[in-house]
Amino acid sequence: MTTPSTVHQTPPDLAAIEDARAALDGLIARTPVDLSLHLTDVLGAPVHLKLENLQRTGSFKIRGAAYRLSRLSAEERARGVVAASAGNHAQGVALAAQTLGIPATIFMPLGVPVPKLLATRGYGAEVILEGATVETPLRLAAEFAERTGAVFIHPFDHPDVIAGQGTLGLELMDDIPDLDTVVLGIGGGGLIAGVAAAVKARAAQQGRTVRIIGVQAENSAAYPSSLAAGRPLEVATTPTIADGIAVARPGDLPFEMISDLVDDVVTVTEDDIARALLVLLERAKQVVEPAGAVGVAAILAGKVPASGTTVTVLSGGNIDPLLLQRVVAHGLAASGRYMTLRIPLPDRPGQLARVSELLAVAGANVIEVMHTRHGQGLQISEVILQLSVETRGEDHRAHVISVLEQAGFTPTVVLD
Repeated sequence: MTTPSTVHQTPPDLAAIEDARAALDGLIARTPVDLSLHLTDVLGAPVHLKLENLQRTGSFKIRGAAYRLSRLSAEERARGVVAASAGNHAQGVALAAQTLGIPATIFMPLGVPVPKLLATRGYGAEVILEGATVETPLRLAAEFAERTGAVFIHPFDHPDVIAGQGTLGLELMDDIPDLDTVVLGIGGGGLIAGVAAAVKARAAQQGRTVRIIGVQAENSAAYPSSLAAGRPLEVATTPTIADGIAVARPGDLPFEMISDLVDDVVTVTEDDIARALLVLLERAKQVVEPAGAVGVAAILAGKVPASGTTVTVLSGGNIDPLLLQRVVAHGLAASGRYMTLRIPLPDRPGQLARVSELLAVAGANVIEVMHTRHGQGLQISEVILQLSVETRGEDHRAHVISVLEQAGFTPTVVLD
């Protein structure tokens, strides 16, 4: 990541985070906390959801961006600000700049989800689309700052940004007096660093401790290896639906704070995340983006031990509707509630009716059917039947397959 060089920054303390809360009064929403009975049953301890998906701009990012911009001098404000982001940070900077009357330029990758692009432009920022990944916009934003004098607003590696994110931790301590564990996602690390600083300091004043557990997507997990090495490392990443926390290298200042304050960092799979989004839709009635659901994913996957009242932060709700559609289908499949089967059949009348009858007997609901004579490896007297069915979980899915096999068919589950 190429950004303007900075000297070593001092981590924000509780006083800085308290100052951020005062400065943000009226600029951000105080988001609610909701008890999840379903997750409480899963964990065996009370689980609360911090609904930051209901925050202004749909994400916690407005906290750090607004506080960072509020501390700029008059001369810096006149020069304007520049940022690079695939979505949430862009919206936070754009809205904060609009509110404070500061010109803003945002560099975003070409493939940015349309809702995030339109929202950023809607907040009055000039948006420049360039590059396939966020690395190109970051480089271009840094060059723009050097060329024009605009102030570069880093998404996570700055004490003011971290202090702004830390205001969420103060709200948690105020709203959940018996808080024992906080579970939240990690990208570059700004959110968890700020929340950990606020929560640990407040808990120490009360003579108790609170555990902080970070969660990363398995496909983009820079912190476990970096923490093991004792320094930030850049790791190879693979695509993840949790693109909001897909960061190849920890921020220097967040890493320093996380090393001192965070008790554990765990990872979750793509299936875990998809399953969590489905649970949040069905059981909590909350629309959450994949990066905002990784804490719930960790609880459902058994990565979080029960030890008292727990809160997980739903850090954002800006999910593209098309992605939501795909993720829901994937989540259903991961939960054993949807599957696609390929079944070779002899090319003679009645075979499709026979399969349909067997599925009805097994209690599976057919969603989609494709019947074709064309396919690699098919004999001239064979056809392929591909159908998608609703099931009621892993046991029912196994039962459906067993019923077909006992009738002499050879179904194969089609993987995504």
